[in-house]
Amino acid sequence: MDFKKFKTNIKCAACVATVTPFLNEAAGEGKWKVDLASPERTLTVESEATAEKITEAIQKAGYKAENLS
Repeated sequence: MDFKKFKTNIKCAACVATVTPFLNEAAGEGKWKVDLASPERTLTVESEATAEKITEAIQKAGYKAENLS
């Protein structure tokens, strides 16, 4: 499986709740997580989805993501 990491501006559990439907659709339920303890708010995705598709999903939810992988 392909792991991708993104630096995001997702700050809290409510933000994660906002992006959840978008990321579930793009990457798949249970295929991603956001590390809220990290200063980069790192999003890790384990999915076949392209980095562009993940970034697009985050942007649709109103947040930013920068590909780190």
